[in-house]
Amino acid sequence: MAIQSPVTLDEMKDHLRVTHTDDDQYINALCLAATSWAEKFQHRTYVKRPRTMVLDKFPMVIRPLYPPLISVTSIVYIDLNGDSQTLAASEYRVDTVTEPGRITEAYEVSWPDTRDITNAVTITYVAGYGTEAAVPDEIKAAIKLMVGHLYEHREAVSEIKLEEVPLSVKHLLWLEKLVIV
Repeated sequence: MAIQSPVTLDEMKDHLRVTHTDDDQYINALCLAATSWAEKFQHRTYVKRPRTMVLDKFPMVIRPLYPPLISVTSIVYIDLNGDSQTLAASEYRVDTVTEPGRITEAYEVSWPDTRDITNAVTITYVAGYGTEAAVPDEIKAAIKLMVGHLYEHREAVSEIKLEEVPLSVKHLLWLEKLVIV
């Protein structure tokens, strides 16, 4: 499933004060680009979608990237014989309350041994705030500011004045930025 902007085309056009349909495709593309940038800046997923994370082995605690974590679809690993195995859901616990979410061994269960190779563990999970409506307003405001800037300044630089993406975008996104340690 592809990235989806939490800001609809109609909301974006209202923000831009655009009443025609000539630029709809361009505005949609800018919304997706701004959403992608903001998600990467915050290390988050906005609109609910599946994600995948690969690891070389099982750590004590798995912290899936790009929260909020909604659920775990599957955990597949390469066993010592080189065979692909799917870990039963009863073998692990999923914590969607903690931010970021985490996956730990079930009570009195240990992670299975994996073959000593790269990408031996694949976690498929669902992340995001849910629907577009559930995404925090400050994130939507930051996306609108960024799209407004990109829409008005269609070149990398201007002969009139040099401008950076508005600092207020970063200020709004810092509120929920996940700092990865």
